[in-house]
Amino acid sequence: MIALAEPKSVKQALQDSKWHSAMNDEFDALQRNKARTVVPLTPNRNAIGHKWVFGVKENSDGSVNKYKARLVAKEV
Repeated sequence: MIALAEPKSVKQALQDSKWHSAMNDEFDALQRNKARTVVPLTPNRNAIGHKWVFGVKENSDGSVNKYKARLVAKEV
């Protein structure tokens, strides 16, 4: 069984079409589900940061099922 490495950064992920596609799928799902709303930032408030988390989903035989990218909010 070959262990597949997830990218360590967005820059690294964007260089591989499989990860780029996974990121697009995640972003499209967020848009489609209206899971986020962009609003003006009021004075004396901080924006919530975000980060990409990458993972490889494998079948029981070890083959790749799916490349998964998640956009998650950072802790405040």
